[in-house]
Amino acid sequence: MSFESTPTLMDRAIGAVLGSAAGDALGAPYEFKPSLPDDVPVVFTAGGPWELGEWTDDTSMAVPILEALSRGDSLTDAAVLARIAGAWKHWAVDAKDVGIQTRQVLGQTTFRSVDPFEVSEDDVRAAAKRVHDSTGRSAGNGSLMRTGPVALGFLGDDAGVERALADAARRVSQLTHYETDAGDACVIWSLAIRHAIRTGAYDVRTPVDALPEERRTRWHGFLDVAEQTQPRDIPGSNGWVVAAMQAAWSAIHHAEVAGEGLQQTLERAVRCGNDTDTVAAIAGSLAGAKWGGSAVPAAWRAELHGWPGLRADDLERSAALAVRRGSRDTDV
Repeated sequence: MSFESTPTLMDRAIGAVLGSAAGDALGAPYEFKPSLPDDVPVVFTAGGPWELGEWTDDTSMAVPILEALSRGDSLTDAAVLARIAGAWKHWAVDAKDVGIQTRQVLGQTTFRSVDPFEVSEDDVRAAAKRVHDSTGRSAGNGSLMRTGPVALGFLGDDAGVERALADAARRVSQLTHYETDAGDACVIWSLAIRHAIRTGAYDVRTPVDALPEERRTRWHGFLDVAEQTQPRDIPGSNGWVVAAMQAAWSAIHHAEVAGEGLQQTLERAVRCGNDTDTVAAIAGSLAGAKWGGSAVPAAWRAELHGWPGLRADDLERSAALAVRRGSRDTDV
């Protein structure tokens, strides 16, 4: 892999994971509640079924992706994707919270082996299509919420690496979310995370060019709305992947304009109301890629924990390994 991992770049890569987990834990106690005005503080606290600093399904589903990359596995390998899906199915048995669509997809697949927990990529993808066909839609935010680690395997300068990342992001998304909007959002966000890690700057517009030409104008329009609107005022339910991405980008954009950092960005995201943990996790993956893991407040970091018995230090260690071993996915 032609990529020099400086301390700054490594911090940003770690930030894509820790920032997402921090946003997830910050937003968890506010989930399904009304939006908050600017003068009401967003507090890092426990609430509902969630302990202080405990992440939800957003980060839990990202963990198997992160761990695969930390082993040097390729997200273009069907066997690797099968193990990731198998880990999700194993997690969902006793998870505190699993998205309705994700549970339906995983429930329609069967283990091909018990150790490791494994399903077939084709089987789980077919299940995702069946769920989509039965409901007529499958563009929930459940694949975008977990996409933060994907870019860590694609940070090199090799020719074609961005195309490879876009393909992997869509492929991982389609394991549970068949609809095009979900895959498009994951492509845009994963490419934006890669750019932020490498440059320390935001760019969600250039990644839109990775989509088929006939869909680009629509997505630029979605981003226009996000930049003109506060997160809590984004039209539509933020359980929809487009509205969730708009709310996340709105929080990031307005924080950037105001000269605010990672913590304030995540607080803006939580103010959206409803699916607060997911919007903040999505925002945290990109904002963390710009600001770095070192920008996560120490008091938050000390409490971060969740399935499968991990803490912030474990996420950091896996993220660092993912960067160092990511050459297999950049050999394109």
